[in-house]
Amino acid sequence: MAQVKICGLREQAHVAVALDAGARYLGFVFFPKSPRAVSAVQAAELASQVPAGIARVGLFVDPDDALLQTVLNEAPLDLIQLHGDESPQRVAEVKSRFGLPVMKAVGIATPEDMSALTDYGLVADMLLVDAKPAGDAILPGGNGLAFDWRLLAGRHWLKPWMLAGGLTPGNVAEAVRLTKAPCVDVSSGVESARGQKDAGLIRDFIAAAEG
Repeated sequence: MAQVKICGLREQAHVAVALDAGARYLGFVFFPKSPRAVSAVQAAELASQVPAGIARVGLFVDPDDALLQTVLNEAPLDLIQLHGDESPQRVAEVKSRFGLPVMKAVGIATPEDMSALTDYGLVADMLLVDAKPAGDAILPGGNGLAFDWRLLAGRHWLKPWMLAGGLTPGNVAEAVRLTKAPCVDVSSGVESARGQKDAGLIRDFIAAAEG
């Protein structure tokens, strides 16, 4: 049984479905190149209906301080997700400067990528273990790619972590079984078209993840 983060939400109806189905984290994307991107004002409206105890997560890709401040001035976020090439030093800086916990996404494709999880685990509050995007990918995540989950078998980190990358209602239960992930993150896997969430898929995914 794993907790669920639904990422890339853009409509109030899908926020409501995710909450009703039991999601514990809701993700809002502040990366203009993404089909799931929202403005700070849009995110504020979506987040305003989220009850206490459910984490509102802002996804940023190599953001400067000005962007982070602009969003945080408008949207009530509980967790900053850094999904770019931010260094461990930058992760620590963002955490210190903005006073919010930070989750760092780390792309995995081969065993050699695993050491980065240890490095970022020293500074981030949470880790997001994702599939490494292809070299020509426009988006750092949300591409529907999976990696070999067996790389995570028996692994432990000092910080809480989430599993992401190619998860769907059909495979999430197996992914949790293999990795023992305490939380799973999905975006494209609950969409009927690119950037368009599907209420039925959201419900099916959460039910499968929770076992």
